[in-house]
Amino acid sequence: MPATFALGAIPGATPGRWIDTWNERMPHTRLDFVPLAVADQRRALVDGEVDAAIVRLPIDKDGLHVIPLYDEVPVVVTSKDSHLLAVDELDTADLVDEVLVVPRDDVLGIQVPGTVEPRFAPPADTAEAIATVAAGVGIVVVPMSLARLHHRKDVGYRPLRGGPTSTVALAWAADRTNPAVDAFVGIVRGRTANSSRG
Repeated sequence: MPATFALGAIPGATPGRWIDTWNERMPHTRLDFVPLAVADQRRALVDGEVDAAIVRLPIDKDGLHVIPLYDEVPVVVTSKDSHLLAVDELDTADLVDEVLVVPRDDVLGIQVPGTVEPRFAPPADTAEAIATVAAGVGIVVVPMSLARLHHRKDVGYRPLRGGPTSTVALAWAADRTNPAVDAFVGIVRGRTANSSRG
């Protein structure tokens, strides 16, 4: 077993419970947590920067093993005083004539018919986009974990019914599967310390 295991994770991923289980079961192999931008997730795996990673699909699966973990609900983030927060859930029809702010690190590829394109350049990232809508300019649509990650007191969010979900998955390079990777895959799949593979 190697001395360290590098686990990459994209923004919004919450692998804490798996890391806790790893630390209990694998006390002699240190887990190094490596934050990854979605744009870098495949490169980090292929280059061996990480042994495995919590990634956001789609990802080019060539040379990788990929196990989908869960789908994230999209949410509409808007300023705290927006009329959109008056309901518990939104439909795309509710967003007609809203200014749709799409950050450069957008992971949904969201297109909402009837929304208005901003008259300014796209924000560099999701945090900047949420700061923009906090100032009362438009809306941004992101997976719920990113809305939570970048939460501010001056914004709120509501689920977008029928919007594009975002799948989070575990991935690793097929040619670098080793006992540490197998052990982490087992933890993610819920195998107990005593269960055999399969």
